[in-house]
Amino acid sequence: MNSIELFYFISEFNKSEILTINKKINIIYRNYKTPPNEDTIKKILHTCKKVGRKLFLSNNLPLALKMKLDGIYIPSFNKSIEFKKKLNKNFRVLGSAHNLSEIRNKEKQGVDTIFLAPVFKTQKKTANLGINKFNLLAKLTNKKIIALGGINKNNIKSIKLVNCEGYAGITYFKNKEKIYDFRK
Repeated sequence: MNSIELFYFISEFNKSEILTINKKINIIYRNYKTPPNEDTIKKILHTCKKVGRKLFLSNNLPLALKMKLDGIYIPSFNKSIEFKKKLNKNFRVLGSAHNLSEIRNKEKQGVDTIFLAPVFKTQKKTANLGINKFNLLAKLTNKKIIALGGINKNNIKSIKLVNCEGYAGITYFKNKEKIYDFRK
């Protein structure tokens, strides 16, 4: 059985944070206010490599390839990038979706893993998929599924009821909550 996949979204470089969170957690750098620059990505990449952590860049394929990152993350609002052929065997394409239409779009884009969101209620959105709708949507694709949205210390154990390969978040990992392995 493969281990669960964990992803932490960051929007700025914080060396101590990257070094102190659990080593099993992959990093996705996304900052929609400021375009990524090479110096910031170099710092994040160097810090991630120190602890053997994978780094993915949101929405910028040319920079992710140039910096030799582990992959790219395509947000649900990006409907244009398509990966008709595999870039290289180790480069991963991740993408987020909130409904069946967006799942189909991510499949057309060539993602190998879909972040399905929000599984639980979040501060930004009162509507969420919930466990049943999440599971129904997850069954409609053969892509790996990562649970995203509203995961906290009060509902983390509910992840074992969700059909996914892992989970992602911001607050949960920022608060240094214990990694919950729902497959055990």
